[in-house]
Amino acid sequence: MTIQTNNLIAGIDPEIKDILVSNRREFFRGSAAKLGLMASAPVLLAMTAQNAFGQELPQDIVDVLLFALTLEHIEDAFYRSGLEAPGLIPEEYVGIFNQIGKHEAAHVAFLTTALGSAAIERPELDLTAGGKYADALTNFDTYLTLSQTFEDLGVAAYKGQAGVLAPNDDILTAALQIHSVEARHAAIVRKIGGKKPWDGAFDEPMTKEEVLAAAGPFLA
Repeated sequence: MTIQTNNLIAGIDPEIKDILVSNRREFFRGSAAKLGLMASAPVLLAMTAQNAFGQELPQDIVDVLLFALTLEHIEDAFYRSGLEAPGLIPEEYVGIFNQIGKHEAAHVAFLTTALGSAAIERPELDLTAGGKYADALTNFDTYLTLSQTFEDLGVAAYKGQAGVLAPNDDILTAALQIHSVEARHAAIVRKIGGKKPWDGAFDEPMTKEEVLAAAGPFLA
């Protein structure tokens, strides 16, 4: 199933502030109080990201952000599609996956704004990975397996690129905030699937090449 680019944001909830650079939070709260948070969240996001990342970015950092945006596009589309699939997600878990989906949409919006004109739109996706997961949007067990795969992949990807982002404190801070949220997603998804939320005391990073090899089959 191929998914075309659709609306970037279906709605951002107040937790958007959790992925903003920490020293911009007072600005965000103050502006939200004046303008109304839900109505103005995309505008506030753009203003904050432009303040943080308005400077011209080195190409290696741009490349990492584009890499991250590609992964976030996959996750955003995956959760949107799952929530739209009738009867796929059991009622007791709909709220959890709805919240995860909102987080992924917020990550897409944040990275898109940070990259400005360099940002990419969502590529065409195949959530069945060429038919390997043909029941991805009809079988909850398969959907859960892919959710864990994508979340674990995101955690390892952000960790693997931290060194490249390190020279820019603002961007590194934002990336680490996204990384920690992805880790929480991975833990809750594992728990829903009856697995331990962790594999050990230390997680291994993955290189960009390793991540793209894993994500590649989902890019149509």
